[in-house]
Amino acid sequence: MSATTITTSRPPRQRVRPARLALHLFLAGAALAWLAPLLWALYAALRPYAETSDKGYVSWPDKLSLANFTNAFTQSGMMHYFGNTLLIAIPAVLLTLFLSSCVAFYVSRFDFRINLSLLLVFTAGNLLPQQVIITPLYRLYLLVNLPGITTSGKLYDSALGLVLIHVAFQSGFCAFVLSNYMRSLPHELTEAALVDGASVWRLYWQIVLPLCKPAMAALATLLSIWIYNDFFWAVVLISTGENMPITSALKNLSGQYFTDPNLVAAGALLTAIPTLVVYFALQRQFVSGLTLGASKG
Repeated sequence: MSATTITTSRPPRQRVRPARLALHLFLAGAALAWLAPLLWALYAALRPYAETSDKGYVSWPDKLSLANFTNAFTQSGMMHYFGNTLLIAIPAVLLTLFLSSCVAFYVSRFDFRINLSLLLVFTAGNLLPQQVIITPLYRLYLLVNLPGITTSGKLYDSALGLVLIHVAFQSGFCAFVLSNYMRSLPHELTEAALVDGASVWRLYWQIVLPLCKPAMAALATLLSIWIYNDFFWAVVLISTGENMPITSALKNLSGQYFTDPNLVAAGALLTAIPTLVVYFALQRQFVSGLTLGASKG
């Protein structure tokens, strides 16, 4: 009997093109440059201030500990301000998504002359700089009395005031994104439901809105991060320290005559944790929401 040998040849290795190598080097450098401030803040937060002031920031550490994180969490009363932020962010995100989805449903599924104009009005609000309207908005908030509704008795210095301003500024962008997404859905779905006698509310709530879950999840992720990281409106429209959200409460770590930068770095890193949790929890829905709308014909 003759034995036959089977020889397997390895596929030839592809040569790395200089252009591809340069692209990877550029991306690696950009990622490192983007992460450098975060890594530097983490390095500073792990070192005691006495060692940093003695040896400088660019030096090898003698001891690394989590003491700054513990002190920042306790000294700033972070749990209280986390609660303030949730009291603002959750209603603002839900209201923004609900109102903007209603507008998007109207302008995308019904043919009226004012459809485009209505969408332009909502979107134009995002083009207006916040600093332009701060003076009349501040005076308006002082004039609106809400006795028994807010702790301050006015729209100013209340969580409700921050919720409303976030809803007003974010609804335009969300309505624009959701209207484009709803236009990609087949019109036969709503036409068949209308023939079967479905109301407009049922069309919106039970047919169109469930199909927009990927886009809604993507917008919910973005809104949560944007509203959570807001600093401008909280500083201008909140005067009582107990009512401030977490981003404004970091100033509690700064003294009148001395500020520990390592302690502030630890506090800033702690405040960034919830945004990372939201992003990683909704990462799959966020990516699918950005890509599904582009793949529909």
